[in-house]
Amino acid sequence: MTQELSPAEMEKLAQLSRVKRLATAVLVLCVLVLIATKLLETRWPALAFVAAFAEAATIGGIADWYAVVALFRRPLDLPIPHTAIIPSNQHRIGDNLGRFIERNFLSQETIGSKLKDIRFADEMSQWLATPEKSQEFARFVAKLVPQLLETLDHTGLRSFAAKRVAVQLEKTEVAPIAAKLLDSFVKDDRHNKLMNDLIAALHKFINDDVAIDAIRKKVQDELPTVFNVFRADALILRRIIKAASALLQEVKDNPEHQLRDEFEKFLKNYVRRIKRSKRFAKRAEAMKHDMLARPEFADIAEKLWQNLRDYLEKDIRAENSATVDRLTDMFVDIGRNLASSTELKTEIDREMVRILAALIEKQKSSVSSFVSDQVKSWDFAQLTLLIEANIGKDLQYIRFNGMLIGGMAGVVLHCIFLLIETV
Repeated sequence: MTQELSPAEMEKLAQLSRVKRLATAVLVLCVLVLIATKLLETRWPALAFVAAFAEAATIGGIADWYAVVALFRRPLDLPIPHTAIIPSNQHRIGDNLGRFIERNFLSQETIGSKLKDIRFADEMSQWLATPEKSQEFARFVAKLVPQLLETLDHTGLRSFAAKRVAVQLEKTEVAPIAAKLLDSFVKDDRHNKLMNDLIAALHKFINDDVAIDAIRKKVQDELPTVFNVFRADALILRRIIKAASALLQEVKDNPEHQLRDEFEKFLKNYVRRIKRSKRFAKRAEAMKHDMLARPEFADIAEKLWQNLRDYLEKDIRAENSATVDRLTDMFVDIGRNLASSTELKTEIDREMVRILAALIEKQKSSVSSFVSDQVKSWDFAQLTLLIEANIGKDLQYIRFNGMLIGGMAGVVLHCIFLLIETV
């Protein structure tokens, strides 16, 4: 059993053994002094004081030896009642310890008071605001994604979600959404960017050799033969391209160009017509229903899901994962925003205290039972040895104190008896 103890505990047991031997030696010395003084007391009456000290010290030493030993085992292996107190009351100690912890350490007032000292939100914000820690957390979350996707595949949640999306699409009117998108497109001045892109695309097209050749052939076909004889097609084409390029460049360089105004008016009028047009709404709804009814729609949803899953699984395994980077940025941003929001931090701290206190209050009986069961399952012979190793040395000094205090009490009592006899 002692082989299971640590070197430090083995050293404590060695020190305990030395103190035990010393205390026993002092007790034996007291007995020898008692015998010697009793034998010589008639010749030297003054030795009566020493005898009184030795007698009381012997009694005190024996009593304290008994008390210390009775805590851990039976003195002299005799079946004396109320000895080996710790090993004999293992189950009662377990039950009482569990109830004591439940009443004094797990009460709602005690837990709530302690939890209020903890700044949960500050700890969370500081932890998340550190990029290295947020990145570790992001990696941990990312590793769970494949398992989550696998679970979704097997639970049928994916099919359920696809059906719910289809149902919602069926209920959603397309025309108002399209009108709002176009309206937002015009109000945000993004139509000018679109026009710039169209101008750039047209400019590139009309200066492309293949496109120029195609246009030239078209011009040839439309011109009378006499014009082709004098190769007027090339001249006309150059004039057209030059004029078109000049116009495109003019529109591109002039934000207030009339063509831009006409384009904007066209878009605004078109948006207004869409908003009021019942015919457009009906056509949009019909197109939507036709699209949702086609079997390809289910295949598209399946392929989109599979592509998303393949991308995420591949990206998460990559050394420089975009998913991990985005999650890291998100967590860091959450941490920094949380640090600057006093009201939100107060709310988080209050809710954490409430949740944890309620959880502990609900589970404290289970904790009490767990502590009780653990104590009952301990090897008490081993536990007794551990207790002796850690506090046995101090308990042995009780024996020294018992002999010293007992001896002094014996001398005092002897003096009192002498005073009584003289009176």
